[in-house]
Amino acid sequence: MAVRPFGGGLFRVLLPAGSMRPMADTKQADEQLDKRAEKQTARLAREMQAFAKSHGGSAEGQLAHIGRGRTRVALVGANGEWGNLVARSYEAAQKAAEKAGITLHDDFDGDLAAKVRTGRYEWSRMAGIQLGGPSND
Repeated sequence: MAVRPFGGGLFRVLLPAGSMRPMADTKQADEQLDKRAEKQTARLAREMQAFAKSHGGSAEGQLAHIGRGRTRVALVGANGEWGNLVARSYEAAQKAAEKAGITLHDDFDGDLAAKVRTGRYEWSRMAGIQLGGPSND
């Protein structure tokens, strides 16, 4: 390896022929990313199915962007229990919901919000701390 001045305080590094490894095949890299995305979507769909199964047999949901390309999946079970999952992208969340048989709503209001059942824990988390309720330690 030789280092030679290039001008303006910069230097050029000359490497011996054959010392650099060839760049990865982009097609192969894309295929690996696609396989990884498919696995993550399948896992998300299984988590949605498990939620639905354990909360009355079915669930409905709503998707919302939460930043950095991530999407929140808010789920409401048939029994009114609710929960959240996070997907790597909006498209992945849509595919997973379709695969899991989850009905998606545009907004978390109206019919979907009316199905949510909040319990003592949620009420104490929402206002109990501020009003002198039980601590959540």
